Amino acid sequence: MTWNDHFLKLFRRCIEAYRGGNTDYESYYTEDDLSFLQSIGYKPRELFDFVEDLADAGEPTESTALLIAAVRYDYLTVMQQGILSEHEITAGALPEKAQEFDGIAYLPRIVSKAEHKLRGELDPNIMFSCGGDRNFLRNHGEIHPADFLRHVWSADGDIQQIADFVKSQSA
Repeated sequence: MTWNDHFLKLFRRCIEAYRGGNTDYESYYTEDDLSFLQSIGYKPRELFDFVEDLADAGEPTESTALLIAAVRYDYLTVMQQGILSEHEITAGALPEKAQEFDGIAYLPRIVSKAEHKLRGELDPNIMFSCGGDRNFLRNHGEIHPADFLRHVWSADGDIQQIADFVKSQSA
């Protein structure tokens, strides 16, 4: 089975468990599931956040969760050569929500979250593509979260390049 089919099968199983009333995400996974998640650079809570938001808010969709996972997996494979980062960023270390760059509120925060998502460094209590992120991306030209991740990857730390991209999508 390809990794993406495995991801979707696991995602769907977790959705069923959640919708059935099981909110203990740690009970969702077998040892094989945990090994699989690690192999694609994902943490158990990370997948659960997508499951929970889809079940409760109707977004992000299953396909969005897969596309975001694909960017993370590509980054792990290409840039990190399959080696997981041991660093983890906490919510307190992220830029404030109101912080601006080039007149764009929230941009420093979502860029930081995206950079750490790419490297697999988000604390389990931080979700890339949370409601705030989705709102930002929606209000700036309906940018898909996976596309945003790829632009952050491509910008390689150049926040001005990302600001220019966001502005071009908002026009």
